[in-house]
Parts: sequence; C-alpha cells; structure tokens
Amino acid sequence: MRSNLVLLIAVIFAMSGFSCKQRGGKYIDQGEIHFNIEYVGSFGSVPKEVLPQNLIVSFKKDKILFEMTGFGKSGILNLSNPDKGYYDTYFSVFTNRFYYAGKLGEVYPGFETMKGMTLKKTAKTSIICGYNCKNAEVTFPSKGDKIYEVWYTNEIKVKNPNASTPFNQIDGVLMNFFFFLGPAELHFNAENVFSKQVPDETFDRREKFKRVTKEEIAKFIDNMISI
Repeated sequence: MRSNLVLLIAVIFAMSGFSCKQRGGKYIDQGEIHFNIEYVGSFGSVPKEVLPQNLIVSFKKDKILFEMTGFGKSGILNLSNPDKGYYDTYFSVFTNRFYYAGKLGEVYPGFETMKGMTLKKTAKTSIICGYNCKNAEVTFPSKGDKIYEVWYTNEIKVKNPNASTPFNQIDGVLMNFFFFLGPAELHFNAENVFSKQVPDETFDRREKFKRVTKEEIAKFIDNMISI
C-alpha cells in the first residue's frame, strides 16, 4: 500500500512538471509566453540537440517579439513594433548577423513553404495555461488530407499579434501552433505565461546587424536548415 502511495505521488509530481502554468491572470497586455519546440522532419545535418529548444514571445499592447535562439546565441528573431514601423527579421549564426526590414502586412521571410495554406476556424475549445482557447484547422495542398491544429486565445490582450505571420487570419494569441522551415516542421506548445513589465527597449531595432534583402535572409535561413 505504501509503495502504491509513493508511486501515485511521484506520478502527480511528474505530471505537474509538464503542466502549462499561468502566472499573472487573464487579459494581461504585457508579459512573456514561453513555448517548447518539437522538431519534425529533416533539419539538414544540424543535430537537434544544438537547435533552439524554446521560443519566448514578449508582448506589450500592439508590440510583439518572437525570439528563438540556440547554441552560441544563434537563431531567428521576428519583431513587430507598429509605433516605429519595425517589422524586422533577425538571423544570426555565431558572429554572422543579418536583418531584413519588412513592411506592414508583409509576412516574415522563411515561410515560403507555408504558401497555399487553408485555415478553417472550428467550434472546438480547450484550456491552455488557464486560458480559454479556440481552434483552427490548417491544410496544405502538398500535404494531402493531413490536418494541422492551431490553438489561440483572446484572453491575452495583444493587438494584431499575427499580422506578419502565416496565421494573420487569426485574431488571437497563438498558444499551440507550428511553422514550416524548408522540409522541417517546428511545433510550439505554450508552457508558461508570465505577467511582467516589458521594457520598451525590447522592441527596438537591434544594433550590429547588417541590413540585407528579403531574398538574402531567406537564403541564409534555407542554408542553415539544409547544411
């Protein structure tokens, strides 16, 4: 009997370690969302162990930053700051740093393989990190009948959070979603939501990055995943 009780307690602690946590309440307008990343498919010869394992999304009213970095601070950042007209994509691999300055309504570079997607909102609901979430199903002509699911919430107050992403039809904050980068799939699952003061400087344009064209930065990303 004692061993069964110990086992039950261990299972509860194990489950709680993987549960999504809300720290700050609903309808917050600034803070961070932390996601884990699952890689599906080929990512070139780059070992998955050195790829980014987490995505941090910082938000403040209508400003949002997607920050995905891995070993040696290499990674990709997507910045949207409507106040200053910044819709930037940053790409870094060790000492090589480049950025592309996009325009309002333009999808960030690197998502060419997501063209042709069809998104259909459904009546399904779920609770993720304590937030009531809605569902959308996504299909692609190249994927046949395969259906991808996306979950989002309207209980985090960010204006136009997906304006520069392939999911610009969704008016809520993404909680479980995916991206294609070349032949690879990246699946993002929210683990923690924090209410916190986010400095305005978080959404400033980064220094020490060389400005390049959209075609050039897309090529850098393609090269990274096809090494």
